[in-house]
Amino acid sequence: MKFLKLTTLAAAVLAASSFSQVASAEVSANIGVTSNYLWRGMTQSSDSASVSGGLDYAADSGFYAGTWVGSLGEGSGAETDFYLGYGGQSGDFSYDVGYVYYAYTDLTDSNFGELYFNGSLGAFGFGVAYTANSEYDDGSTFDAGDLYYSVSYGFDLPNEYSLGLTAGYYDFDTDTQGDVDFAHIQADISKGDFTFSVSKAQTDSGDGDIKFVASWGTSF
Repeated sequence: MKFLKLTTLAAAVLAASSFSQVASAEVSANIGVTSNYLWRGMTQSSDSASVSGGLDYAADSGFYAGTWVGSLGEGSGAETDFYLGYGGQSGDFSYDVGYVYYAYTDLTDSNFGELYFNGSLGAFGFGVAYTANSEYDDGSTFDAGDLYYSVSYGFDLPNEYSLGLTAGYYDFDTDTQGDVDFAHIQADISKGDFTFSVSKAQTDSGDGDIKFVASWGTSF
């Protein structure tokens, strides 16, 4: 469930996904490693390290497509994301709309797809993602109908450091007993290809542990 790539983490303004690619037409690749693969405030690698890599195409028109692969926890195989979308800009406002499909090698009936919209105005970002299709059981979490909302803000710091602040909320459309919705907050301090993150999720049943994560990623 990783759609925030490590190369984008270093960009400071985190709007819950990494699809703002509206530059000149080109093919690029990325690689990365993190001490804990977090996605929307939750670990996807059982609080262990993860390695990743991806390939992207971005056209002059604003259309882009790509794929990203990341390792999960021991015995869970890997996650592969396939995505396409369109991004543009009008003055200080940038937008990005598209679709992403999350596929898992060793997790049965766990694949799902999302439609998403992300926008930014200066250093302020916001986004929403909607689960459009899913292999999960009807009425369970990550079934079709779930919504994820996020807001973010980025700062430039001295000595070429940057700070990104993100808050997100997952609204599950589920028949599960009890409230399974959750919120999370995250701060990311970046310099060059390195990022240090502090993240915390809060559920109806109580607060999650504060997670400290070190990441490195680069593109070429």
